[in-house]
Amino acid sequence: MAQGTLYIVSAPSGAGKSSLIQALLKTQPLYDTQVSVSHTTRAPRPGEVHGEHYFFVDHHEFKTMIGRDAFLEHAEVFW
Repeated sequence: MAQGTLYIVSAPSGAGKSSLIQALLKTQPLYDTQVSVSHTTRAPRPGEVHGEHYFFVDHHEFKTMIGRDAFLEHAEVFW
């Protein structure tokens, strides 16, 4: 497998991580850069697009995917 550089942008919810990444990629396009799209069990918010902002799945599908080791990492978040 080809090795590359992994960049991790980490901050609390609502801190602007996605906005920062989008702005950086518009002004400083990086060759062959890919942004991962997370899965979530919550309902889409207005304007969110399945597969672009998140993959929206139900709890059963999420648990099934965990059982199949489909995720590099996952977490349960309680509000």
